[in-house]
Amino acid sequence: MTKYNEITCKTACHKIDGFLPYEWDLNIYRGCGHHCKYCFALYSHKYMNSVNFFDEIFVKTNIAESLEKQLSSKNWKREVINLGGVTDSYQPAEEKYKLMPEILKVLIKYKTPVTISTKSKLILRDYDLIDELSKVASVNIACTITTINETVRELIEPNTSLSSERFEVLKEFSKTNASTGVHMMPVIPYLTDTYQNLDGLFMNAQKCGACYVITDILNLRGQTRKVFFEFIKNKLPHLYGKISALYRNYFVDKEFRMQFKEKSKQLRIKYPLKNKRKIFVNQELEHLPQQLSFF
Repeated sequence: MTKYNEITCKTACHKIDGFLPYEWDLNIYRGCGHHCKYCFALYSHKYMNSVNFFDEIFVKTNIAESLEKQLSSKNWKREVINLGGVTDSYQPAEEKYKLMPEILKVLIKYKTPVTISTKSKLILRDYDLIDELSKVASVNIACTITTINETVRELIEPNTSLSSERFEVLKEFSKTNASTGVHMMPVIPYLTDTYQNLDGLFMNAQKCGACYVITDILNLRGQTRKVFFEFIKNKLPHLYGKISALYRNYFVDKEFRMQFKEKSKQLRIKYPLKNKRKIFVNQELEHLPQQLSFF
């Protein structure tokens, strides 16, 4: 049973430093009901004295009002906001709380550019609002899609939408002024890195009109490493030894990384994408400090 803790926030958006193509991050929720076995964001709950990142969700009930205060300031420069860099804005909790429509209305009012990344078809509920926003500001809609095998998807991302439904989300938003992209991340060695799976992902990215694809191999930091390897040991024990050998530290073995890079390069040539805007380019990310949502 999921437990919801309603809290308030003083600030809706937080400044992001580094090379990311957005300046601010906004997260409605702490914790996530998607139960992804590779989730990088487990660290975020250690500050909340929480029992379980997946089953205890903190909800910032006043976030739309807080965002209004921030964007109405004379100091606001209409910089890009990333919605859900830590936890998905359209996770199951959003069905109950319906906070995104109010946030989108504020963004429309202040013509603020955004990027939204999700694993849920629930985003289609707000199609009209996002379409309206895309007419007054730059909008990027991305779906994280790791596999075309629904058996594998249900195993590693049990509470997410079907991969086919996520491609359909991108197809629908490609009809708007928004740019769209596939976040093929993380790629899990010996599970989702097969040529067949990657070929299917790139092919569907092209079919749905995606402007770009980003790939990133699984990184294992802190609590994520423990949770992931417990999952592999219990559910996919035949892969435990092979995957363990690749992860002597946070990052995957260099030779494996180079082999994947070449495989990815071949598929980018096979399935070229028409970038809607120059800012959204095909790219492969390596040695990331953490697996965030990207343009």
